[in-house]
Amino acid sequence: MLQARVLLCVILCGIVLFGATVFADDPYRFFNWNVTYGIISPLGVRQQGILINGQFPGPDIYSQTNDNLFINVFNSLNEPFLISWEGIQNRKNSYEDGVSGTTCSIPPGKNFTYILQVKDQIGSYFYFPSLGFHKAAGGFGGIRIYSRPLIPVPFPTPDGDYTVLIGDWYKANHTTLRKILDNGHRLAFPDGILINGRGSGVTFTVQQGKTYRLRISNVGLQNSLNFRIQGHTLKLVEVEGTHTVQTEYSSLDVHVGQSYSVLVTADQPPKDYYVVVSTRFTSQILTTTGVIHYSNSRSAVSGPIPGGPTEIEWSLNQARSIRQNLTASGPRPNPQGSYHYGLINVTRTIRLQNSAGQVNGKQRYAVNSVSYVPADTPLKLADYFKIGGVFQVGSISDNPTGQAIHLGTSVLGTDYRAFIEIVFENTENIVQSWHLNGYNFFVVGMDGGAWSPASRKQYNLQDGVYRCTTQVYPNSWTAIYISLDNAGMWNLRSEFWARQYLGQQFYLRVYTTSTSPRDEYPIPANALLCGRALGKH
Repeated sequence: MLQARVLLCVILCGIVLFGATVFADDPYRFFNWNVTYGIISPLGVRQQGILINGQFPGPDIYSQTNDNLFINVFNSLNEPFLISWEGIQNRKNSYEDGVSGTTCSIPPGKNFTYILQVKDQIGSYFYFPSLGFHKAAGGFGGIRIYSRPLIPVPFPTPDGDYTVLIGDWYKANHTTLRKILDNGHRLAFPDGILINGRGSGVTFTVQQGKTYRLRISNVGLQNSLNFRIQGHTLKLVEVEGTHTVQTEYSSLDVHVGQSYSVLVTADQPPKDYYVVVSTRFTSQILTTTGVIHYSNSRSAVSGPIPGGPTEIEWSLNQARSIRQNLTASGPRPNPQGSYHYGLINVTRTIRLQNSAGQVNGKQRYAVNSVSYVPADTPLKLADYFKIGGVFQVGSISDNPTGQAIHLGTSVLGTDYRAFIEIVFENTENIVQSWHLNGYNFFVVGMDGGAWSPASRKQYNLQDGVYRCTTQVYPNSWTAIYISLDNAGMWNLRSEFWARQYLGQQFYLRVYTTSTSPRDEYPIPANALLCGRALGKH
């Protein structure tokens, strides 16, 4: 009862004090989550998992464009905890982003209510725990943002809708994995792959002749995964909030941190069919299977498990084929193609190069030679309260430096409403995956070799996919365009989670001198304060 009263007070305070944040004509949705440890055995070995309301994976969030979400999270773990919202832009409100650079952690035995608005967004996303390598223990779940009723969607309403969370997994507890990283060592190769929290046996029931939407997210720790269904094609319709040209694929590469929606029609003879997920670009191939079960099936799965693609070139060509549907409406009724990003002048180019190495005899990972170290105070709070000595804008270069890796709390300063180009340069023999909180961006080009200004000649300046997570192939580059229309402090990170944990991330400070809530909201009334921000309200 006391917890319910506290939540109601927080909600009312948020509505009163956040007139600009919470809109009276947009619906409210309320969630109460209790985060606990629990014993799970997804790969047949008992281990400690992180559950939300007793569930692994956690419950899906169902919402509609512009909804206000009040998510009360009670931390019943024995260590600090935060949840971040992969792909949710938290417009003008990076305080709610749920990463260490923006939000104080929820202490053990305490709660915090996230107040989010899914402003001008649709599509398929997921949430996950952002601290302490907790992601290796669970605590993740799907997010759906449906279109408003009067906004046309470029495909008929599916007969069913499934969340499909795939990812690589370790049998070891997250505390063991974290200790390995803290001691300066690399992690071994993962032990298996999960589909919706299970190492095998997941079943999706369908009716013959009907069409289903699968919202596929790679919530894993490091590996790109290929998703396929025996005897069926996958029609791609949405990528991280963008309706795409509806191309059919025999299988789909889903890089870590990415989300896709596909339509699958149950148009085969009535029996059971394999759902297959396997690692890509690894010498050792991990594979797991589930089942598409026709409701009138009279036979179990049979035949060999369908194999997946093996070449990088296949994946590159598929990535280039994923394009924005210019005539479809997005979260608003106007066509997605009405924003002509290719005609806007780029005001700045930022080149980011990932690297691996050792600092003081311990494994670290870096961006432009800086390996990120969290500060004692969230950077956004230090910025808001003007607390000196927490971070320095410009502590990471716009370009690769070629220097040895060094530690730092790296923050790159940018101007609000600028239109910039970022080039991710991957000189390593891995597939890299990059995510930017608070934004979607246009993927304008990717290719092998070194990037140069001449590479712009091959950019797609018309219908590049608009998304929040992009891959970079080994010894290759990927270029993106971003309109910096969301003021705040935003995390840009590798989705290779051990690399993120050991420094392959930084913060993009999108800065405006304006103090108007039309540009950026003030600190939430219920914000937790910590570090040097204690007592600053």
